[in-house]
Amino acid sequence: MNPLMDVQDLEARLAAGQRTVLLDVRWALGDPHGHDHYLAGHLPGAVFVDLATELSDPSVPDRGRHPLPSPAQFQESARRWGVRNGDAVVAYDDSANMAAARVWWMLRDAGLAEVYLLDGGLAAWRAAGLPVEPGAVHPVPGDVTLGSGQMPAADAGAAAGWARSGLLLDARAGERYRGEIEPVDPRAGHIPGAVSAPTTGNVDADGRFLPPAELRRRFESLGVREGCPVAVYCGSGVTAAHEVAALELAGFQATLYPGSFSEWSNRPDLPVATGPEPGDGGADAGQSVAPVGKSAGGGGSVAV
Repeated sequence: MNPLMDVQDLEARLAAGQRTVLLDVRWALGDPHGHDHYLAGHLPGAVFVDLATELSDPSVPDRGRHPLPSPAQFQESARRWGVRNGDAVVAYDDSANMAAARVWWMLRDAGLAEVYLLDGGLAAWRAAGLPVEPGAVHPVPGDVTLGSGQMPAADAGAAAGWARSGLLLDARAGERYRGEIEPVDPRAGHIPGAVSAPTTGNVDADGRFLPPAELRRRFESLGVREGCPVAVYCGSGVTAAHEVAALELAGFQATLYPGSFSEWSNRPDLPVATGPEPGDGGADAGQSVAPVGKSAGGGGSVAV
């Protein structure tokens, strides 16, 4: 399913009165004022989604900075946003969908049939001359029934395996991958064997996803190919979902490692590599990877 909806299609859908739930996921690392930005102006009828409290459990070192909430908690949030069975959901933010991709992935994983990212986000809506409205939207609660496990997911042990026998992509900024800086996590560098693939390379200067053919060329240049399993991580499992969406546009299915580097780097038994190459252990090369199995699963800017 195409993960994107463009502004023109969304405008036409709303004008036709088709049932559509709009989710505003204004959040960025280092900017705690997403709700204030939302209140200042958002798509008409859009509901604010708090990434830190509704799309994540509280931070726990051995689960990462943004652990996924339980299916029951997530269903409760989705109902609070007004989502009903059979609804289409369109999510957006003001940062090229780097945050909105989190709720896209989670709703897809929960089995929602129609969920999209607004290509270009709020900036594209404004560029089209379409109106925004201030203030909070409080919808009538919905009745959606959500499950889990419809998108492939992996834990730390599976991610280590992908780095050895498949392809593991690191969606963070290149300087974090190389270990030159680390603003939030306890160790700098990357999972040994991972290939640097910053999410900023998925979009153009206007924050729209690159055309599928360009994305396919990009990922093929990084080693993605048919028949080779690919998994993605970032800092805390947020922008890696953006990479999963980009890979889907390019024609590839990818597995998400939700705990990502914030989980990995908090476990001293797991090695970290530094430098521009995938590496096999870097500064911690003497340490061994401790496999912990797979989670259940179905079929620039600082990345978090």
